[in-house]
Amino acid sequence: MEAKTRDLWVLIETNEDGSAKNVGLELLTPGRAMADKQGGALVAVVIGHQIDGAVKAASEHGADKVIAVEGAEYQHYTTDAYSTALVSLVEKYGPTSMLIGATNNGRDLAPRVSCRLKTGLTADCTALDIDAETGNVAWTRPAFGGNLMATILCPNHRPQIGTVRPGVFKKTPPCEGKAEVVREDIHVDAKDIRTQVLEVIRDLDSEKVDLEGADIILSGGRGVGGPEGFALLHEVAELLGATVGASRAAVDAGWIAHSHQVGQTGKSVGPKLYIACGISGAIQHLAGISGAKIVVAINKDPDAPIFDVADCGVVGNLFEVLPVLAEEIRKSRT
Repeated sequence: MEAKTRDLWVLIETNEDGSAKNVGLELLTPGRAMADKQGGALVAVVIGHQIDGAVKAASEHGADKVIAVEGAEYQHYTTDAYSTALVSLVEKYGPTSMLIGATNNGRDLAPRVSCRLKTGLTADCTALDIDAETGNVAWTRPAFGGNLMATILCPNHRPQIGTVRPGVFKKTPPCEGKAEVVREDIHVDAKDIRTQVLEVIRDLDSEKVDLEGADIILSGGRGVGGPEGFALLHEVAELLGATVGASRAAVDAGWIAHSHQVGQTGKSVGPKLYIACGISGAIQHLAGISGAKIVVAINKDPDAPIFDVADCGVVGNLFEVLPVLAEEIRKSRT
């Protein structure tokens, strides 16, 4: 289909209580710059149940307009209900491009919507830009197993759709929201929703691990040596007020839960301080920490790739370095 406007849309995912998930609010930040660059409006799309909180948050974080679709059938995410609602909106309003969070739900919804609209989809983006004249989005994402970064253009079909990893961009501070709110009455019959949510089982561990919102992350990799090594990391993290992260190698070895994983197949993070302990620095991991302001690496291998991106490096055994760090922290508080 052809775009009817130069507007850029951001899907704001909602929680079961109707509040906005962080990833959608984060995407309003690059969305604002891209919409301004191409001379269109920044439109937030909110689908859910009892979503006034999410609508307000989208307005406060920079949306010019909020399109809201509300109904009991949207309280729990289902592919059929959400894709039907979103496709209906796109066909009516005709945006030129759309950003969706690369969450579990976003990764399910985006390909379904793109297929129905017969348009392209670029998944798991870590950087965005837009050509002001053509409106073509430059979607940058890891390719070939994370061994290089590819920039992809979709010039022939609209809307352009991309999923973007949580934590890549930062939310702007909230301000007085003045967005126009348009409420669309779109409902999906129960017989057209082929899946039902029978029970929601909470992952208690993942609820404790807020890597995307952490100011300090202390991560361990293969060099930690085992679950007992993470006990030391947890001890030091508590002193630092940090959240414990991990590389894929440590998670695959079963040393720590997947909810702690940072990297291409984990979470993208943007803390003020990221301390990598015993992490070699594979490109898949580096893709997940590109948003960190300061990176400190502790590794006994002076040639480890992590030192190429670190602002500060310590060549040494983490089991000797971390206890010294912990002791210095304790001294500073006495």
